This record gives sequence, C-alpha cells and structure tokens, in this order.
Amino acid sequence: MSIDASILFQIAGIGIIVAFIHTILKQMGKEDMAHFATVVGFVIVMVMVVQQLADLFQQIKSVFLFQG
Repeated sequence: MSIDASILFQIAGIGIIVAFIHTILKQMGKEDMAHFATVVGFVIVMVMVVQQLADLFQQIKSVFLFQG
C-alpha cells in the first residue's frame, strides 16, 4: 500500500482550470455558464474522490478478511 499524491495534484489542477474558466465566463457576462462549469468541475472531482474511497474500503476489507 503506497501513498499516491498524484490524485491531489490532479484535483488541484482541475480546481485551477475550473476557476480560470469560471472567471473568464463571468467576465464575459455568462454567469449561468460559469456556474455550470463550476458544477461540472465539482462533479468530476467528486467522482475521483468516490473512486479513491472505493479503493480504500476494498483495501480495508481485504485486510480484515485476510484476502489477497
């Protein structure tokens, strides 16, 4: 079991890109599209987090049930 920090950099990168897109769209006067972009970014990050949690629970399950 190794600690993989790349997921943190991916989430941070998505956050920076979404913030940039949100700012540009808001400056253009398209606030509804800016909010939509923010929601899409949030959903993408949540999917990534749920996948990581599923992996974590699978590892916990294999430890306590002594499965390989």
